[in-house]
Amino acid sequence: MAHSAMSGNGTTAGDDPLQTAVWRLRSRACWSDAAALLPPDTPAAALQRASLLVERCLYTEQGWEEAEDALRTAEALAHSDDERGAAACERGYLAYAATLLAVRDRADEARAALGRAAALIPPAAPQRALLDFRRGLLAENLTRSPQAARAAYRRAHAGATAQSDPLLLSFTWRHLAGLALRDGELAEARHGFAESLRIREELGYLVGTAPALVSLADTETEPEASRLREEARRLFRLLGGVPTWLARQLAPAPPAATA
Repeated sequence: MAHSAMSGNGTTAGDDPLQTAVWRLRSRACWSDAAALLPPDTPAAALQRASLLVERCLYTEQGWEEAEDALRTAEALAHSDDERGAAACERGYLAYAATLLAVRDRADEARAALGRAAALIPPAAPQRALLDFRRGLLAENLTRSPQAARAAYRRAHAGATAQSDPLLLSFTWRHLAGLALRDGELAEARHGFAESLRIREELGYLVGTAPALVSLADTETEPEASRLREEARRLFRLLGGVPTWLARQLAPAPPAATA
């Protein structure tokens, strides 16, 4: 399952109190409360509100109309190419989430919006790493093209490293590790999942920690694998069953049949 990633606002010591408050709420799955702190009347704030509400859709499978409304506001306020490109990136990501979670097939809209974002956001722009990551998600999960996904994730990884964006790095590590695991590269996958988990724990990104624990567990032997999954269950319960799709992976194995 793919996860959302946006700029790591609020994750560094130099961030302002508003961004710190937004980050703390976001990391604890309180996206609506975080969005409510942001005024919707400037391009940057409107875009961040939309990003938060789009992320809520992916983690909770709810709130689609509110995310659409916030995104339309961000699109209306966007004036520069950078702002329009960033709004298009969110538009593509919302369409991707709706398709991935089988709410509605919006794959064509997702591709078109991310393509529009690529035309508006220069290759060296800070937003390009996030765009590359999301294009990788489309390639991996909708187009089923792991080679294209890997190339996009590597570009995003390099960009996140250059920009010192640890949250995005946690996502690129995770998805590169997932492709490695698919290819049978167990040691590489374990390293990537461990790096992703380390970053999320350091940032206090609680809502993304349980999925990271489960992924790492898939590369470990017993009893470590069971310990990691139990810790994931604890966090999952603590956050009220979010992300919703993780419930299937945390369900206990059925008892063995007896004659």
